[in-house]
Amino acid sequence: MSASEVIPNKSVRVSSDACANSSTLTADEIRQSRLNLRRRKLLAMVFVVPLMLFVLIAFIAPIGTMLYRSVYHPTVAQLIPNTLNELQRWDQAGSVPPDIGTMAVFASELKQLAKARKSGKLAEEINRGLPGSSSVVKSTARKLRKTPEDSSNQQLAALLLAAKPAWNSPDIWRVMKASGAIFTDKFYLTALDLKRDTAGDIAARDTAVYIKLYMKSLKIALLITLLTAIIGFPLAYYLANAPDRTANTLMVFVLLPFWTSLLVRTSAWIALLQTNGVINGFLQALGLIGEPLELLYTQFSTVISMTHILLPFMILPLYSVMKGIDPSYFRAALSLGAKPLPAFAKIYFPMTLPGLSAGALLVFIISIGYYITPALVGGTDGQMISNIIAFHMQSSNNWELAAALGSLLLAVITLLYWIYDRLVGVSNIKLG
Repeated sequence: MSASEVIPNKSVRVSSDACANSSTLTADEIRQSRLNLRRRKLLAMVFVVPLMLFVLIAFIAPIGTMLYRSVYHPTVAQLIPNTLNELQRWDQAGSVPPDIGTMAVFASELKQLAKARKSGKLAEEINRGLPGSSSVVKSTARKLRKTPEDSSNQQLAALLLAAKPAWNSPDIWRVMKASGAIFTDKFYLTALDLKRDTAGDIAARDTAVYIKLYMKSLKIALLITLLTAIIGFPLAYYLANAPDRTANTLMVFVLLPFWTSLLVRTSAWIALLQTNGVINGFLQALGLIGEPLELLYTQFSTVISMTHILLPFMILPLYSVMKGIDPSYFRAALSLGAKPLPAFAKIYFPMTLPGLSAGALLVFIISIGYYITPALVGGTDGQMISNIIAFHMQSSNNWELAAALGSLLLAVITLLYWIYDRLVGVSNIKLG
């Protein structure tokens, strides 16, 4: 065998060993890369879990509780469970009240509620479905409470019928049966100014309150958003194109409201807008008005004070976008013969739309759910739907209606955000 035949065989054998080693190293590197990737994912999950828990506890859980509370109402079912069981076999479509046995069961439970001082809660619940029935339930409960302990059910039923003529009418029994449902849609119907009549059909309420409040809240929020955009756009443009030292100094004044209490800023507007306040005094001193203007506790006071409070939320997104726009685009348009206003409208303004839309969305969502400022300076004319929600939670204790109103407000905001997202997406595609 010649040397020329041996050397090629050795080279072939060496190269095959090198390929085997190379393939072994590559597999190890792949396993190590997968292990490192898994470790990075676990590390990222460790950092994300606290945020997910915070969102679950502070955002998702309250919204879920609100949605559940808006349809869950077991109060009447807990107060008179035996009566509701008896009413299940009663034909409420007729014009005849329940039988004596059902009335006897109800009279017995109403007597026990009167002794436990819970009859007022039952009266409140029935009165929501049939206004004027609260006095019927309360007066009957007082009479039943004075009856002897050994009174029979028939005697209690007779006393019930003799106490008030309303117990001979099927209307109050229909309302009682409907109020006994654990899950109900009546609070959503009330929030939409609707109700169920005695036949169970949906009908309009006599007084339309909440729809008007929703529309007024949307109008005020849109007006505030428009005013903040009109005021904030030129200010953000000036800050973005001013020298750094001037821009930084003015930015301090833009951020200054964040360092001041909201209650203090609202109180300042009360001092400015009240009858003997600064604005009326200044106008009277100039002779422009003969008597003070009614500026406080109006819709105007709500709009002007909230515009001042929410103005930084419009300026900051606009400033961040305008700061990143290359001014050479505008100068190039001018150098090519375009006039300043058309060049600004066709070149510069479209590039500011992301900041303008972000600021408008932020201001609108905050303003439509604002509570403190409209409550302090708005009065009756300037109150928004958030104030009515707070009223039902704090004063009337009707948490279910407050939850229904809040759920509808959340649905309206979500719908408007979806429309906004569609419009912004379409406009970005056209600009692109």
